[in-house]
Amino acid sequence: MDQEGRDSMSGSASGGLRAALSYCVQQVRNYDYHHYLCLLELPLEMRKAAFALRAFNVETARAMDVASDPKIGLMRLLWWQETIDKIFSNKLIEHPTAQALSSIISEHRISKVWLKRSIEARIKDAQREVSDIPKTTEELEKYAEDTVSTVLYLTLQSGGITSTVADHAASHIGKASGLLLLIKSLPYHASRNRLFSYIPADVASKHGLLENRGGQPEIRVDDRGALSDAVFEMASVANAHIKKARELAGTVPAEARPVLLPAVPSQVLLDSLSRVQFDVFDPRLARGILGVSPLWYQLKLKWHSSLGKY
Repeated sequence: MDQEGRDSMSGSASGGLRAALSYCVQQVRNYDYHHYLCLLELPLEMRKAAFALRAFNVETARAMDVASDPKIGLMRLLWWQETIDKIFSNKLIEHPTAQALSSIISEHRISKVWLKRSIEARIKDAQREVSDIPKTTEELEKYAEDTVSTVLYLTLQSGGITSTVADHAASHIGKASGLLLLIKSLPYHASRNRLFSYIPADVASKHGLLENRGGQPEIRVDDRGALSDAVFEMASVANAHIKKARELAGTVPAEARPVLLPAVPSQVLLDSLSRVQFDVFDPRLARGILGVSPLWYQLKLKWHSSLGKY
């Protein structure tokens, strides 16, 4: 772990808890690097909770991807659902992320509702058939809010920040981030099951991508032009959410703005998609951090942070 990561976890944590918190930092750094850099811009006293919450998101987001069998991935998500209940019942769980969560839940006013909503959304998504295509973009926005906005709500809570405006901005940023990451993951999911399971049926139908095979709706993977048009439509919804969040910036409390920095990677990814004409298969999207050089990304993040922007 680098020095900044160690500093993030500085404090009076015991050896076991310190190891658990260090594990959380490493998980976020390894699997969610663009958000890892966002968290380093938080005040030191907020980082412990922020890394634990983001590590929980990493654990649940990756559960289905790392499992050799979807049933095993679902079992892992169900384990996390049960673990949240146990943590709030003050039961000890031998898992570093769970230990870190237990610590911050005992220290801060962390809402069980948001944690449960996040894991339940993941479980519902894991249980659907690959051919069960979301009907509308609104369904994906709801999934994004339940899985991504909740992390921001919880981070604000852990910092003792109570602001309806900040929560409203967090809702928009989470929806934008969630939608854009689903877009970015389309090639990965297509490589696994030959289907674009995260393009909503109404958008797919509008762009001639929806067809019926054996009585099941399926989204074509062979028309990159039409796919780019569909991605543009989805990305436009994400862009609208970023704009709405930034329109609120003037009334968002100063202490909440660092928590909302994930708007920056969302904008970076949106700009990268625009540069490749919304072709999710363009290899340039896989370069650096979200399609830009790591130095440029960090400078952009630092610039927003130093000006109190997001």
